[in-house]
Order: sequence, then structure tokens, then C-alpha cells
Amino acid sequence: MSDPAPREPAITSTWANYKGIISASQWLTPRRIRAQAIVFALCLWGVCAVDYATSGVFDRGGNIKFQDFVVFRNAARLIAEGRARELYDDDVLATGVHAIAGRQTTVRLQYFYGPQVSLPFLPLLRFSFLTQAGIWIALSFLMYFGSVYLLWKTCRGLRPYAGLVALCAFAYPPLFSFFVRGQLSAVVLICVTCAFLAFVKRRDWLAGIALGFLIFKPQFLAAIPLVLLLAKSWKALAGLTVSASGQLLVTLAYFGHDVMRLYVRMLLHSASTPAATELSLSPIQMHSLRAFWVLLIPWPPAFWMAYALSSLAVIAVAAAVWKSSSPLPLRFSALVLAAVLVNPHLFIYDLLALVPALLLLADWAIDNAESASIPALRLLLYLAFVLPFFGPLSRWTHLQPSVVAFAALLWLLWRLSRETAKTGSHELASHESTVV
Repeated sequence: MSDPAPREPAITSTWANYKGIISASQWLTPRRIRAQAIVFALCLWGVCAVDYATSGVFDRGGNIKFQDFVVFRNAARLIAEGRARELYDDDVLATGVHAIAGRQTTVRLQYFYGPQVSLPFLPLLRFSFLTQAGIWIALSFLMYFGSVYLLWKTCRGLRPYAGLVALCAFAYPPLFSFFVRGQLSAVVLICVTCAFLAFVKRRDWLAGIALGFLIFKPQFLAAIPLVLLLAKSWKALAGLTVSASGQLLVTLAYFGHDVMRLYVRMLLHSASTPAATELSLSPIQMHSLRAFWVLLIPWPPAFWMAYALSSLAVIAVAAAVWKSSSPLPLRFSALVLAAVLVNPHLFIYDLLALVPALLLLADWAIDNAESASIPALRLLLYLAFVLPFFGPLSRWTHLQPSVVAFAALLWLLWRLSRETAKTGSHELASHESTVV
């Protein structure tokens, strides 16, 4: 390999022209980040406390508290009563919603999950709806902050900032959305976190098994298998295939062909005509490429083509990063970003899956502060954290800026992977794992 020293000025000059990026990055001191995290936490959770400070199942806005949890509670009840074939009957679900609400409501919900997803909620049926939801939220918070802790333990650069990491984790806007909706996103985070920890231990097949569990939300596997395939990461891909197939086969054996046929029919209908299964304001709550193009281009054939082409580009870039000699935090972050961007049905609460990428890249930025790309990386990490909060503005701007930030972050990781290949700087990383 030739001496990398002459190339350093060229790399530095690439970012020297962007003085605004450098100035903005320098402005992001730990003190300012802490202050903004406190403001975010007070605003989000203060509003939540006021909104939920009512008796009964309705909040001050007239919405059912932990609204999405209704579908899991009703699905578990149907399974317990031997009525699993009615899981995907919207009229049956509506009856269950009215039973919980105790009166007529305009809430419209559908069950978009495999029948196996509601099995863990069977033991909670003895409790009231709010108690069930409260137990699930408490368990989810344990999973969320447990994942943050395990990831933080692997981050040498973030060790002195334990309090700031915990504060930012609490102020993360998707966590608020996850809480008020009563969703399953903490389980997604657990799968992604376990996969990273397995990669750190060079157990690629075990990491693949952890990723394969994401089949309970199959949209998260729209990109990951293709990235692993293009990068020739055979062990991880094999583990993912075995894990996902095993979950589906066990579900088939338990529920039978009729229920699984209804599930597959629902998935195909949702994928082919998403507008028929989404609320009118759903795109402003979504943060992936499909929603980005839906907001930007009013003509369906055009936005589907834009979504397909941009998804292929994202998968190709992520595969290039994953196949490179870059440190594991960079490669794994690229894999997670691809999974988020290509996901066709990703609401803000599903951005809990980005937590590993945000933590790992923040740690890498601290450990490699001499890199010329760090100012841009720090700024993009900040934007990836805060922009989901402003997603509703896209109703009027028709632009979801969070998606731009995620795509720019993935592009920067690709640039860093090229710099790593030129300089051999991957030895600086605290985590290292070869692609097998």
C-alpha cells in the first residue's frame, strides 16, 4: 500500500470548503446538547403527563391511551377464545375497540402482524386494558434502556458521558411516540442490539439469527438480507434465513394454514395498495424513502419508481460499506440505516432501531476526532436525532428532512469507508469484526 500521507490534504480540503458545517459542529458542545435534551424531555413528557392525566381509557384529546396496544390485546383475546381466524377481520377488531372504549369512537385500527406476535400477551388478559398496557410499557422501557446500557458499555469514547447518554435516550422523540402508541418497537431494538453484540464477538451466524427475529415486522427485512447477500456475508445471511424461516414455520404449525393464508393476504394487500391501509396523515409520521417520495411526488407511478431506484442505491451503498474494511460501528450503522430507509412502512416509533447507529457513530466520532469528516458526522447525527420531532411539518412542506439526514449519513459512511481503505485507519477502532 502506498504512503497515505500525501492524500490527507486532499481529504481535508474536501470538507474545508464547508465552513458552515464546521461551525455548526463546533457549536454542538456537550453543554448545549445537554440543555437541548432537557428542553426536549420537558416538552415531550410534560405534554404527555398533562394529556394522560385523566381517568379512564381516553386522554384529553379524546384518543385511546396507548392506542396501538388495543390491537395486540384484542388479538390475544381472540387467540385465547380459539378465534384466531378472525384476527384479520376489521369488523371484529372494531367491536373489540368499542368494547375497550365503552362508547362509540372514530378510532380506526387494523392488525398488520403475524398471529404469533400476540401470543406473549396472553398472560395479561386477566388484567384491565390500561393495566395490560402499563405492564407492556414498563417491560419495553426496560428493554429500551437495557439496550442503551449494553451499547454504551461497548463505547469507549462515550464512557465519560453516561449522564448525557441517559438524558438523550430519555429525550429521543421516537421514544415518546412509542410510549403514547404502545407499540412493539423496543423488541426491534433488542434484535438489532443483540445482532451488534454478536458481531462484536465475531459470531456472525448468531447475529443473523438475531436479525432474523425481525420477521415479526417483515418490513425491517426489506434491505438487510440483500445487503448481506451483496456483501457475501454468508454466515450472517444463513443465520437470518434459518431464524426467519423457523419463526414462520413454528407459527404455521401452531395456527394452521388458514390463519397464515389470511396473514399473507393482508401483507400482500397492504404492500400493493398501502394507501388503502394507511390513514391520510400517515406519510407525515413516516421516516423512510417511500414516505419521502409519496410526500414529494403526487403521481403514484413516479414515486414508486423513485422509491425503487433510491432503495436499490441505498442497498448498494450499504453493501459496499459492509463489505469494506471499515470498523464494525461504521459498517453496522450503514446496515441499520439501510434497513430504516428502505423500510416501506416505518413510523416514527420504529426509529428506536436507529439507537445503535446513533450511539456507535457518536462514539466513533469521539475516538477519531482527528478525521476531517467528523464535523459533518457530528452535525448529521444531531439532525438524525432531532428532525423526527419536526416530521408533522412535512404536511405543508411536502419534504421529510429526517430522510434526507439519514441518507446523507449513509453517504458519509460510504465516504469514510473509502478513506479507511486508503489510510488503513480501521485499526483505530475499538470494535472490529471481519465479514465472513
